[in-house]
Amino acid sequence: MDSAVPRESIEVPVACNWSALTAVQQERQRALYRQLRADVEEVLELEDGYAFRHSPDSKVLLAVAEFVANERLCCPFFEFGITVERAGGPVWLRMTGAGEAKRVLEASPTASTSSSRSC
Repeated sequence: MDSAVPRESIEVPVACNWSALTAVQQERQRALYRQLRADVEEVLELEDGYAFRHSPDSKVLLAVAEFVANERLCCPFFEFGITVERAGGPVWLRMTGAGEAKRVLEASPTASTSSSRSC
């Protein structure tokens, strides 16, 4: 993805649709949320969201990827970024969005210390 290339702006309403996930996916998403929340090492507030620093463990990276794969179904207004730092560095999950998307993250029980949230 080239950040120098202009992207088309798409209006997406800020509304979670938990029913976009099956019952199995919902349960898995809750488990992933708990796992990732426990692993957060740092939270950075961004203009339009938050970045969550996680441990470099490969299981955490897989959990972050699975979390994003599910979360994008029920919360399509979020934009996700996963960064894996070199030399065994941490994994970062960035969740951002236009309009009121950041408020959804802030409404989380512990937005300042948690890794994302579920609808």
